[in-house]
Amino acid sequence: MATARDNLARQQIYIPATQPEEEIVLRVAAYCRVSTDSDDQINSFIAQNKHYTELITAHDRWELVDIYADEGITGTSAKKRKDFLRLLADCRKGRIDKVLVKSISRFARNTTECLEAIRELKALGISIYFEEHNIDTKMVSSEMLTAVISACAQAESESISKNMRWSYQKRMSNGTYTPSSVAYGYRLINKQVMIQPDEVVVVSQIFTLYLSGYSKWRIAEFLNGQGIRTRKGNQWDYCAIRYILRNERYAGNSLWQKTYKTEDFPPKKQRNYGERAKYFAENTHPPIIEEDAFYAAQRLLEERRDFFKEGNLTEDPVQKRLVCGNCGSRFRKKTTEGIDYWSCRQHSNHADACPTMPVPVAEVQKAFLRMWFQLKRHGSDIFTYMIKSIQTIHNRQMLWSPAVVELNKQISDILNQSHALALLNKQGLVDPDIFISKSNQLAEQLRKAKQQKETLLKRENNDIIEQTKCLREVIQDGPEYLDVFDEELFCELIDKIIVESNTKIRFRLKNGLELPESIERTVR
Repeated sequence: MATARDNLARQQIYIPATQPEEEIVLRVAAYCRVSTDSDDQINSFIAQNKHYTELITAHDRWELVDIYADEGITGTSAKKRKDFLRLLADCRKGRIDKVLVKSISRFARNTTECLEAIRELKALGISIYFEEHNIDTKMVSSEMLTAVISACAQAESESISKNMRWSYQKRMSNGTYTPSSVAYGYRLINKQVMIQPDEVVVVSQIFTLYLSGYSKWRIAEFLNGQGIRTRKGNQWDYCAIRYILRNERYAGNSLWQKTYKTEDFPPKKQRNYGERAKYFAENTHPPIIEEDAFYAAQRLLEERRDFFKEGNLTEDPVQKRLVCGNCGSRFRKKTTEGIDYWSCRQHSNHADACPTMPVPVAEVQKAFLRMWFQLKRHGSDIFTYMIKSIQTIHNRQMLWSPAVVELNKQISDILNQSHALALLNKQGLVDPDIFISKSNQLAEQLRKAKQQKETLLKRENNDIIEQTKCLREVIQDGPEYLDVFDEELFCELIDKIIVESNTKIRFRLKNGLELPESIERTVR
């Protein structure tokens, strides 16, 4: 005899879908790699914007989210493709259901990054449709085919990259190489290195000031005080001045392959310390500085470095930076039983007023050597991570600045106009010629608005980032080992030394980062 429980178990209850499948509207985005060549109409932003706008709006159950576009065709790493990263960020925020891409090679030429991105989006429930290959990643069996095609794209990109490097080296060796970018004071016009009049004055001033006795930091302060900025709009610093003073380009000569790209994939840019050949060519472009003045500056650079090493200073750079962590007083040098010490002025005057005992001069120098040892091995990675972290925080803050908010509104308005125009065209309510003209106009407005936003974010960059980049460069250029105290490196890196206790000091670097080091005492 069937029980009430059995009757309930056999019952089937039908619960209709609240949103039938045929009514679901997918939020669709498109990603493309656009050509920087104005004559390449097929791959231009306007052409691809028109193509994807029409394609997506023509679909009854698709809604256009945005069109993401990066410049260039041969890139191998996603790190430099800002709109690609923006696409992934919007996918993670749940704003997109489907992504359209022309081909796998446009999506990524690095198999690892390609598959990582596909798998991540697939885990988020987002599919990618590659038009050229007719592959939709929502199909489980498509991942293997994607891997094969992506590997072929990577191999093609590696081949192109190797051929380009061989071509560059060939032109370097015969003296016909033209760089893709030029130093401050020059411009590249029709593949010719030409002098930039307004920047020439600044370069000449830097050499004149240095040869007249100004230090690199003092020159930077002078230029910043005059309201003069670097080409990127940043303030001048020690590294920027040093770069100009050391650069052979200002004498009209060229030293090529100062950096090189590694053989691994994707290749990484490395400074050339002799691992690769370098190519020197004379009279490759108009000089800004007379050769005699340029080489006089090089001799002075070496003389000053030797001068620092020998300790021939009227004011000791360590004493200038030492401060007591307990009372805030400065330090004075004193000698006891043949040993030099840094003594807190407050403690020297009244021992009970401050507990900070004298610090042996040699201990501070040893602490700096230990700090350099650690920075040389880990500093570049630390500073790179620090730059990324600061940049991320900075960008998040900038997203809410009035200027950026206004540009975001403009971009949203342009996209809404594009959507409305596409719908009117679909219904046959717009003349075809007017539709094409207006679409191109809106696409150009969208491109300019996005460019203005990017420029604004760069212009508002944090000075700490530039200082950190400068320190990273100083460390990369510095010697592998320091056997003796190097006062020039000390001045380049250290902003302040805080004597925290009788066994510990803190080095504050130019970018504000503080690194603790232990010290030993030899007196009470």
